[in-house]
Parts: sequence; C-alpha cells; structure tokens
Amino acid sequence: MLEAIFPGGKKVDVIDGKFLIKTDQKLSNGGEDSAPQPFHIFLSSIVACAGIYAKSFCDSRNLNSNGMKITQEVTFNRETKLIDTATLTLFVSNDFPEKYEKPILKAMNSCTVKKQLHPDITVESKLSRLS
Repeated sequence: MLEAIFPGGKKVDVIDGKFLIKTDQKLSNGGEDSAPQPFHIFLSSIVACAGIYAKSFCDSRNLNSNGMKITQEVTFNRETKLIDTATLTLFVSNDFPEKYEKPILKAMNSCTVKKQLHPDITVESKLSRLS
C-alpha cells in the first residue's frame, strides 16, 4: 500500500513501506523546486525499469556494464498534451558484443512499467556506443 502525505506547500510525499518518495512542484507552479515533480517520477520509472532489465541482461551473461547508461527523450502530442513517444537510448561500451545488441533492446522492451502504458504511447529503444 502507498500512502500520500502533505508536508507543506506544494509538496506531496509518498510512503512506500520503509521508503519515502519526495515530490514538489517547480517554482513557477508555486512549489519550492526541492524534489522532482510527480510526473518526472513517473517518467523516471520507465527508464529505471528498462535499466534494470538491461543490467540484469548483462549480469546474466557476465557482460561488462561499466559506463552503460540509458537516456530518455519524451515527445508530446501537441493537441492532447499527452505523451506520444518515449525514446530510450542505451549507451554501451565500444567492446559490447554486437551479437547482443538486439537481445538487450528486447530485454529492455520487456519492462513491466512500459507494459502498463496506454497503447497509444510508443516506447522506442535504440542502442548507441559510448565514445
């Protein structure tokens, strides 16, 4: 069970068992900009979920994940103002085996959070080499 509490101002914190997830609003929305906005927590859950799938993929094959990272870019539908596309780019080292490029992207696409999104939202995954 999750529980929302209201510590003041525009802050809404969520208690998840022993964890406290802090949120706030940016200054222009009347907040103090002291924590991520709830929508950014939502977006971060997509990239974090894809990340654990990519990391687990590497761990299960003894692949080096040092320096590996995932970025996320989101585009919105101009009319509805809802997410249109989230593009996840996995950056791997130059020595990452080519034979695992498609399989690791497939693993990332298995993300449980992604599966919960509305079907109108496209989540694209791609791979890039670190320079």
